[in-house]
Order: sequence, then C-alpha cells, then structure tokens
Amino acid sequence: MKVTLIPVTPFQQNCSIVVCEATRRAAIVDPGGDIDQIIEAVATLNVTVEKVLLTHGHLDHCGGAKAIADHFGVGIHGPHKEDAFLIDQLPEQTRRFGFGEAHAFTPERWLQEGDSVQFGEEVMEVYHCPGHTPGHVVFFSRANRLALVGDVLFAGSIGRTDFPRGNHADLVRSVQEKLWPLGDDVTFVPGHGPTSTIGHERRTNPYVGDRKTA
Repeated sequence: MKVTLIPVTPFQQNCSIVVCEATRRAAIVDPGGDIDQIIEAVATLNVTVEKVLLTHGHLDHCGGAKAIADHFGVGIHGPHKEDAFLIDQLPEQTRRFGFGEAHAFTPERWLQEGDSVQFGEEVMEVYHCPGHTPGHVVFFSRANRLALVGDVLFAGSIGRTDFPRGNHADLVRSVQEKLWPLGDDVTFVPGHGPTSTIGHERRTNPYVGDRKTA
C-alpha cells in the first residue's frame, strides 16, 4: 500500500491518498479542502478512487468530502455517527473560518468499532477513538503496519479536547487502550505534522507515553 500526503487548508491538515498497488484503486482520507490540489494528485498517481474515508467531523478534515465524493462519483465512509452534529454545522463553520463553501452531508456508511473498509485488495480495520471528537475513528492496515489516526495522536503530542464534546480522559483512554496495542512497529499518519511510530510515542510522548507523570 502506498500513501501520499497532501497538506490542505490553512490548518495544513494531512489529507491522505491510500493506494492498493496491486489494483491501482485508492481511497481519499480526510479531504478537508483544496479540492483541485487533491484531484490533481489523484491524476498524477493515475489511480481509481473507490471511496472517501473520514476520521472525524471537523471542517479541516471533511470540509471537501462532499465535493470530492461527487467529483469521483463515490461514497463517503465514516466517521462514527456521534460526529453527525459537526458535519451538520459544516456550512456555518467553513464560512466562519474563511474556508469557502462546504456542504453538509450524510455518509453512505457511518463507521463503528469492529468495522472494516476496503479499497482494491487492501483492508483497513476501524477503531472508535473518542476524545478529540465523540465520533472519531482510526483506520489501521494490519498487513502494512500503518495507522491513519486523524487528530487522536501526533508526533510528540495529542489532540485537543477543548472543542464541543471533547473529553481529555476519553482521548487518553483511546490512545492507551486502542492505539498502543496495535504494536510499537506501527507507523502512523496524524492529522497534522510528521509521521511517527507507536513505539516512539509510547517511549517519549509527554502526554500519553509510558513515562508520563500523573
């Protein structure tokens, strides 16, 4: 599986194009905006988009989801239904932050713990990881030892919990009970900033690492 990162929106959010190299079929994860840039990247990669995947409902992650899905004629999968209230607010939120026009939508499929998503021959497991938002999900490719974690975990940090229905205790629990067990060798793509590994964050992350002090 090949992953191409495209920083989009003024928040420099990591939109990911994940590609099944055997079939050249792909999924676009968290298309927050800069639609033309994402479409151009898909053309350069010469892949067929099968679906849009969303980790959560914040505007910088899903503001462009409907436009991208409509352009490629595909469905939107995710996030968990607990983030529906955020998606309903997209038109107002994007205007407030100067992101341009965005449309609310209902995903073709809400996701929950234990689900999986597929593109080409690649399968990714779905983990419900609330805290940053109540409906945040994470996508994990066991075969490729790769996780797309949205705004749950960052290199050296964790997601904010001061947004509506954020919860710090839930976020810490999500990281320690859902992400750490995936394995120290797993590389993860966060919603912003550089990639890291589960093992490195377990050893060094001051917020959720094993050496964190109470």
